[in-house]
Amino acid sequence: MSVKKKPAHKPVDQKKLIELYRKALLSGMSLDNLESSIERHLERLQATDSVEADEQRAAIVEIKQQLPLVVRVGAALVPIVLILVGVGLVGSAVVPIAGHYITQVSQLQAAQLTSPIPEEEVMELTPVTVTDVSESRRSSGGFAFEPEIVDVELDYTNLQNWFTGVDIPTLATGKNSDGQVEYTIDIPKLKIFGAKVVAGGTDLSKGIIAYEGTALPGEFGAPVLFGHSTNRAFYNPSEKNSRRYMSIFSYIMTLDKNDEIIISMNDGIKYTYVVQEKTEVKPTDVYILTQKYDSKSLKLVTCTPEGTYLRRGVVTAQLVSQS
Repeated sequence: MSVKKKPAHKPVDQKKLIELYRKALLSGMSLDNLESSIERHLERLQATDSVEADEQRAAIVEIKQQLPLVVRVGAALVPIVLILVGVGLVGSAVVPIAGHYITQVSQLQAAQLTSPIPEEEVMELTPVTVTDVSESRRSSGGFAFEPEIVDVELDYTNLQNWFTGVDIPTLATGKNSDGQVEYTIDIPKLKIFGAKVVAGGTDLSKGIIAYEGTALPGEFGAPVLFGHSTNRAFYNPSEKNSRRYMSIFSYIMTLDKNDEIIISMNDGIKYTYVVQEKTEVKPTDVYILTQKYDSKSLKLVTCTPEGTYLRRGVVTAQLVSQS
C-alpha cells in the first residue's frame, strides 16, 4: 500500500483576491456575506487537509504493521547500534590516552636515586659517551638550527624521524657500525616471542631497532631498542601477524619491576634482563641514548601515549643472567 502525499495548497494570489472582492461587491454581494463565504471555504479546506493527514498517518501505521517483526525491530535498532559503534570507536582512541594520564603519569616521573657514592666519584667510575654538540649552540646559548616547516606528516616507522630538529649523539664506541646485527627478544608478560631486533636498522615496520652505536646485549652499557606502538585495541604481537611490529611495543609501559626480558643471540647465548624502572621523556630528550659502562642494562623505547607521538616511554632493565 503506497501513501501519496498531496501537494500543499498554494498561497492565494493577492491580485486575484482583490479582483474577487471587486467582482463580488459589483454584483451586489455585501462585504459581510463575502467574508462569511470565504471563511466557510477556508474551513472546508482545513477540514479536508485534516482528514487527509489522518488518512496518511493511518496508512503509514498499516504499512508498518504489515512489515515483518524482524524488519521493524531492525529499523529501530540500527540507529542505536550505529551510535554505540561510533561511541565505541571514539572511546577506544580517547580512553587509553585519558587512562595513561590519569594512572601512569605520576608513576613515570624520573626519580632521583640517592647513591652511597659521592657524585664526583660516580662520574669517575661511570664515563659516558660524548655527544657532538654544535659550537654555535654552545656559544650562543640558543639553538643551532632554524625551525623548519614541513607540509607532510613524518613517517614514524622510520627511526630517523624520531629525533628531528635535535642534535643526535655520536656515540663514542662506534658499535654496530660495521654492519647490521640481528637477534631476537622475548617479553613473556606481553606475549612477545621471537621478535626480531636489528642493530643499526631504521624500518620499525619490519622489526625492533637497536640504535646504532649503543651496546650489544651482554656488554657494558645498554642496547637501546626502539619499537612502534599504536592504539592497544590493535595490539597483536603474534608471529603469524605480518604487521606485528606496528604495535609490538604498545604495552611495554605496563611492565612492572622484575618482569623478565630475554634476548637470544644467533650463537645460542641468552641474556635475561629484569625490569628496574620506567619513565617518560620528551621527544627531544636524546640523553636516553647515553651509555653508562658500570653496568649491563637494556632500554626499551616507544611513543606514548600509545597511538600518539607526544612523548617517549622508556623501560630500563638490568642483566641478571647469561646462559
